[in-house]
Amino acid sequence: MNRRTFLKGATSVAAGMFLGACSKKSGFAAVTGIAPRKLRQNSLKSGLFVAEGKDPKSMIRAAMKEIGGLESLIKKGDTVVVKPNIGWDRTPEQAANTNPELIKELVTMCFKAGAKTVKVFDRTCNDAKRCYKNSGIAKAAEEAGAKVDYVNDSSSFYDVVTAPDAVTLKTWSVYQDIMKANVVINVPIVKHHGISGLTVCMKNLMGIIGGDRGEIHQGIDKNLPDLTRIIPVELVVVDACRILTRNGPQGGNKEDVRMGNQIIVSTNPVMADAYAAKLFGIDPSKAGFLKVASEQGLGEINVNKMKIKKIKV
Repeated sequence: MNRRTFLKGATSVAAGMFLGACSKKSGFAAVTGIAPRKLRQNSLKSGLFVAEGKDPKSMIRAAMKEIGGLESLIKKGDTVVVKPNIGWDRTPEQAANTNPELIKELVTMCFKAGAKTVKVFDRTCNDAKRCYKNSGIAKAAEEAGAKVDYVNDSSSFYDVVTAPDAVTLKTWSVYQDIMKANVVINVPIVKHHGISGLTVCMKNLMGIIGGDRGEIHQGIDKNLPDLTRIIPVELVVVDACRILTRNGPQGGNKEDVRMGNQIIVSTNPVMADAYAAKLFGIDPSKAGFLKVASEQGLGEINVNKMKIKKIKV
């Protein structure tokens, strides 16, 4: 597939730059693989829990208390993966990556709930060391006691996973530490994306897969729902403290950022993405990947039909 074909359908030069940066190969071959990881049974509440305030630490504590607490999910001795967006060589104020204060507090909470090991990583688009450092996430996570890894592109670090109920994207390679984890918590930031319109929970899963990720963008509306089948997670924590409103996903201009002052917690990534779409003024039913996910029964996207608990912090 040549570059011209690959970039066909990109809506902007920024989107084209993004695709080039993230289309790294890992030697993955499309073959039948193992089953997706099994979700940990837990007593977390369904619905959305939205904390509103200005202090990420207080907000995540309040939202987690309302959903049932990490103690309802994490068992003593567990290995937990906290998966932020660390994809870009940007500062927290530029809102291309997850808020480091949120990651630090979430890692701390995981240990308090009984985790033995907490791992934090992402397969970056820009240089990994610069992304981890300038995002502030490496320092924040390590200060809280997490193990911070740079995701290796070698195929030996991935398991090939096949989701029997997937529709289009049935098989893909998944980073082994995800498959081995007892609990996975997906922690994206809410931001604009040049192709899908926005990127939140479902698209943040691309940071833990191998292969040529650019292929996911070809038919992205159908592929993202299938990716949630290939990589099911127990919990999503959505960072809407800052929102990148334009020129995403890489951003770079602080003028494109507005304060959202929210953190959304849920067990359902589709519902969380739909709520995040409303923060952009986007009708979730008009976002292709959300429409497909809803039609396939993966989650409610009509915000008016959701059970939403808001907490002022």
